[in-house]
Amino acid sequence: MSIVDGFSGAVGNTPLIRLRGVSEETGCEILGKAEFMNPGGSVKDRAARAIVTVAEQRGELRPRGTVVEGTAGNTGIGLAHVCNARGYRCVIVMPDNQSPEKYQLLQTLGAEVHKVPTVPYSNPNQYQKVAQRLAAALPNAIWANQFDNTVNRQAHVQTTGPEIWAQTNGRVDAFVASSGTGGTLAGVSDYLKSRRRAIRCVLVDPPGSSLFEYFRNGTLKSTGTGSITEGIGIGRITANMKDAPIDDAIHVEDADTVRFVYRLLREEGLFLGSTSGINVAAAVRVALELGRGHTIVTVLCDGGAKYQSRLFNRDWLEQKGLAPHAGHPEPRTPITLDKALVA
Repeated sequence: MSIVDGFSGAVGNTPLIRLRGVSEETGCEILGKAEFMNPGGSVKDRAARAIVTVAEQRGELRPRGTVVEGTAGNTGIGLAHVCNARGYRCVIVMPDNQSPEKYQLLQTLGAEVHKVPTVPYSNPNQYQKVAQRLAAALPNAIWANQFDNTVNRQAHVQTTGPEIWAQTNGRVDAFVASSGTGGTLAGVSDYLKSRRRAIRCVLVDPPGSSLFEYFRNGTLKSTGTGSITEGIGIGRITANMKDAPIDDAIHVEDADTVRFVYRLLREEGLFLGSTSGINVAAAVRVALELGRGHTIVTVLCDGGAKYQSRLFNRDWLEQKGLAPHAGHPEPRTPITLDKALVA
């Protein structure tokens, strides 16, 4: 056992979980980096900690300052935790199409949350651009800028990548992950490729995103019209994603994402969000392509509690035409509680 220093000290060093069902099914070792076990509940804790720490070191963030960010949720949650731990005000700008639980959690953490209409990045009122202008208008404030602040990518070069390498004893054949800012995928790929160039690094992309076409064909062109996933998929190449050493890209439809979210719940006991589902769906495809005996690592990004009103709501899935892909739990005969058992 060891003692860590506060919230920031508890970020990282998450376990690799062997996913038994899909490993046995493919004949490969499919391992999930359990980023939902970070203290703020997601992989974005790493970027949040690094962005604030570097801003402090550079003198950009001074005592009692304000951190402003545009986010789909998880980076904001990580920043809210870090700001609480270090005495900063946290102001979050979010698109208005995210799960209600994310807004509620951010407010519970003490962040000031501003919802803005969901518009394309080209629109000056897109949430990231609003956050940038807001930060510039506030005294003693920084804009975290997770998409183009390469401190994000470097955090994964310095922590997540080395952890995966050490946990697998260097025996990793492929790394598979979806991308929002690009920090996790690019940073981990940078590190793993620096240790062994042959490690296959694969982007996973949902409907509505342009990254699949970019990495396959060199053009930014959206595949499909939209997705139920939150926080991943994008229509541009961020500074964090620029020149990332990606070998291939996989497009995964929402039906497969939902199917694997529920497989993780029922087969592995893991209650996770949609990004974990899409990552595991793609990891299975990579395993089948590589053949038996390989080790594939992916990212289990965050827990499922923030998505109960949507992803884990049967009515919502029905409205999206996705309920059949969630399957049904194994039927069991209800237990009748005998009155004699109740004190």
